[in-house]
Amino acid sequence: MQAMCQAQQKQVRKGRSMDIVYEDKRIVVAVKPAGVVSVDQPGGMPALLRQTLHTACIRTVHRLDAPVAGLMVFARSAYAAGELSRQIREGEFEKTYLAVVRGMPKADEGELTDLLGRDKTRRMTYVAEWPGKDVREARLRYRVLDRRAGYALVRVRLLTGRTHQIRVQFASRGMPLVGDRRYGDAADAGTPIALWSAGVAFRHPETGEAMAFELAPPRTAPWTWFET
Repeated sequence: MQAMCQAQQKQVRKGRSMDIVYEDKRIVVAVKPAGVVSVDQPGGMPALLRQTLHTACIRTVHRLDAPVAGLMVFARSAYAAGELSRQIREGEFEKTYLAVVRGMPKADEGELTDLLGRDKTRRMTYVAEWPGKDVREARLRYRVLDRRAGYALVRVRLLTGRTHQIRVQFASRGMPLVGDRRYGDAADAGTPIALWSAGVAFRHPETGEAMAFELAPPRTAPWTWFET
């Protein structure tokens, strides 16, 4: 039986440094704040979770860009980290996002496919015309939830996990994410990037139980621009 946890309808436990949605002996589901890195370095999510939960073992199994906030899953053992990483590699770990884009997708739902390359010197991702070294296919599915005054609220499910994938795939089609100062422009300067990790679904690394968690974005702009 699937354990569906609607985090927006349940109380998120407030830790000293972190908001914890779910925890057991093997995994932690927590809310990453904007501006906090997801990797294991001083001030990063693993370090903050160790402080909050008074535990030594917290391992990152997937990443969010530093300016992006929302749900993340962490492992509390090497075995759990390996099993969750396997699910990610084999496409069994689902990640869903909400985004606000400036512009209007032509279709209410669809799939975007691109070849993405990575400029390691500039730390930028770009759409490549041809296959090549460090160029990988990127795919996502999207559905428009609402449209308002030249902006669209979209729900995105990643089918691949490339660096800055959502940001680049929409920006390359003339629909940059609101507040994205790297791949957008100055039109929305001062607004936090409108990308939120809204859902994760996977199988528990020890029990095999199907688990899913969802969390609504904060009631601040630009999310409050829409009724959905």
